[in-house]
Amino acid sequence: MAEPRTRRAARPREEVYATARAAIAEHGLAKLTMAALGKQLQMSAGHLLYYFGSKDQLLLETLRWSEEQLGERRRAALSRAAGDGWRQLAAYADLYLPEGPGDPRWILWLEVWGRSPASAEIRQGQLDIEAPWHADLVAVLEAGYASGEFTPAAPGASPDDRAVQLRALLDGFAVPVAIGLPAATREQAATQVAAVSRGLLGRG
Repeated sequence: MAEPRTRRAARPREEVYATARAAIAEHGLAKLTMAALGKQLQMSAGHLLYYFGSKDQLLLETLRWSEEQLGERRRAALSRAAGDGWRQLAAYADLYLPEGPGDPRWILWLEVWGRSPASAEIRQGQLDIEAPWHADLVAVLEAGYASGEFTPAAPGASPDDRAVQLRALLDGFAVPVAIGLPAATREQAATQVAAVSRGLLGRG
């Protein structure tokens, strides 16, 4: 994935991405204009297009920045819980699930997923951004299997298989919370994820 073209911006990189994330979460990418975003940042729409090329690229790079921030928190949380697979898994799920309806990070993900079918660039970017989440979960599962904390629910199930299943589970419970479906709460999602995880991984 090519990095955004670099030229000194009127605002620091962090401010550009933070403002873009908030604007996309509030209005959606379809209603967001480069002119309106540039006005918030005191930059011209032309400057923004120079940096990002398109709104899709702006979306992708904003999501990448958002996830890099969360990735630092995730690695720190997993490190603090090292040696306890169940605590690591709970910390991972806690950071994965949305804070509540309209969580800006999750609105970015929903926008990216909605555009992936029509864009190979978006699909590849999505895979690149998801990869650290997957790798960290596989590492947690490998350590838990090695210590005997986790027991595969089916013979021959690999940590990678279980990571795919657990991330699909998390996504399935996260989306209703992020879009604000009635009765879909973060607490309920966390409880359900923990229950299914125990069924998949068992206890050594």
